[in-house]
Amino acid sequence: MSLTPYRRVLAVRDARRVLLLGFLLRLPIFSAGVILTLHVVTHLHRTYTEAGLVAAAGTIAIAVSGPWRGRLLDRLGLRRVVAPSIAVNAVCWSIAPFVGYWALLVLSVVAGLFVVPTFSVIRQGVIAAVTEVDRRTALSLDGIVVELAFMAGPLLVVWLATVVSTTWVLFGIEMVGVVVGVLLWWANPPLRDAAADGASAAPVQRADWFRLKFVLLCAAAAASTIVLTGSDVAFVAAMQRWSATASLGLVLVVWSVGSILGGLVYGAISRPLPPALLLLGLAVTTAPMALATSPWMLAALSLLAGIFCAPTITATVDAISRVVPPSARGEAMGWHGSSMTTGSALGAPIGGVAIDHFGFGGGFVSVSILGAVIALLAAAGARPRAGRAVEVEHRLAA
Repeated sequence: MSLTPYRRVLAVRDARRVLLLGFLLRLPIFSAGVILTLHVVTHLHRTYTEAGLVAAAGTIAIAVSGPWRGRLLDRLGLRRVVAPSIAVNAVCWSIAPFVGYWALLVLSVVAGLFVVPTFSVIRQGVIAAVTEVDRRTALSLDGIVVELAFMAGPLLVVWLATVVSTTWVLFGIEMVGVVVGVLLWWANPPLRDAAADGASAAPVQRADWFRLKFVLLCAAAAASTIVLTGSDVAFVAAMQRWSATASLGLVLVVWSVGSILGGLVYGAISRPLPPALLLLGLAVTTAPMALATSPWMLAALSLLAGIFCAPTITATVDAISRVVPPSARGEAMGWHGSSMTTGSALGAPIGGVAIDHFGFGGGFVSVSILGAVIALLAAAGARPRAGRAVEVEHRLAA
């Protein structure tokens, strides 16, 4: 494995800047569910069910906003889309931590609908900053950044909640998102390279790219997060079964380390792998965790399963960027992000039902089977034609 592609990507100032902004923007996103749950349960003295309702409502709002905000990115550009997001989120999160339950729920939904379209912006910015040769490496780095934010965000807010009130932790972490949104607006990174900007003068119809291949890629993205969030629940159930809840963090860190290692390798190899094949690998390596008999055995098995996490998501992003015209990537990445968000929302209940009937092992196996089925369906779809996105642009511009 050569590190040369990573050196080339990190040598590009715009790529470094976008990756850093992506990390900071995702911290509040990955922290929100945890700190909202703690705030609702400990500060507002509500049930976990009511806390889950707030988190679910905000998640659904973010999923709905993805394609809508992404399409606006394609039409209006970064600054005209991000500015309203900054204003709405600043107002909502300046009020939400200090009000009652129902007002918090409504404000979290409004904020979710106007969330900064982070995944669309960052992934387009990363793609625009590097050459096509280094695209997969750059997207792999972004996947690693996602993993780091996923690990750091919840740990940070949980620690802060032991020191100060959840009211101020919630306010603070969301204001970080607002401040970074302002930095993003100021930096205004290019979302398309010059060649793509020239090709995108003609309008692009959704029917030109929203086809079976694209839908299957979104389905694969959704399936990947179904497997991941279902596994999250199964991890918790397993550790409770062994009365080893204190070791849960260690297992999750090992799992994430596996994902980071997998992402590094995938970004450095010379040829991409089909997203369906990587999803199948994720599903197949997740199932054996059902056989674990101790936390240490589960951690070892999670390291193997984690290797396929980041590459699977990176491969779906890379494939979508190549089958969708550059002038429609904002909306396409919005659909991709919404697919992943929807998968996250579905994974926990699917795994939970299986755990209730078959124990923690059922959680791992159920999402593995679903992931494998979707992987096989995606593999059966038509392979994208090389240069499809460019062909569509040229045809529209003719």
